[in-house]
Amino acid sequence: MRIPQFERYVKGMQMAGVLLIGMLLGAVVYNSIYHTQFEALVNLKSDLEVKLEQYETDIESLTKFKDQHTVIKSVLPRIEEEAGQNNGRPKIDKVTEAELIKRIKADLSVFLGQSIYEIDTDAMLARRLLSNKIYTNVLEKDYSIDITTILVADNKLQVWVKVRLYARPPS
Repeated sequence: MRIPQFERYVKGMQMAGVLLIGMLLGAVVYNSIYHTQFEALVNLKSDLEVKLEQYETDIESLTKFKDQHTVIKSVLPRIEEEAGQNNGRPKIDKVTEAELIKRIKADLSVFLGQSIYEIDTDAMLARRLLSNKIYTNVLEKDYSIDITTILVADNKLQVWVKVRLYARPPS
């Protein structure tokens, strides 16, 4: 039996190799585009969930306190952006930021319905209670927060916090 000459198939093998590499590169490009769009969709979903929750609590508090004009009707925690590159602040994605805001809002919900004229003593108490507070297991990481500013305007309690990644001390 005769073996065919390999030189006859070299061009075909090169074309098949180029085709396979092209398919592989096309799959990589398609997957990266798909992943980017999916990540944008997840971020949009988390933003919309936060807004929906905020709107639901606003509607609830507005109906609850509609006749009282000098009370705190909503709490708006905000995470401060810090200047500088090596400031200890982790790069927080939108999902983590939404979860932290949800937990801070739950901690500060005791202010709902309180008079805006008597907030000064309670604000100091909240600042002392929440200074260096550690939120554990926020998407498998721990964060500590510090309240920097508390402001009451238009029946909304606005709170600015600094978020830092918490490193557990060695045990």
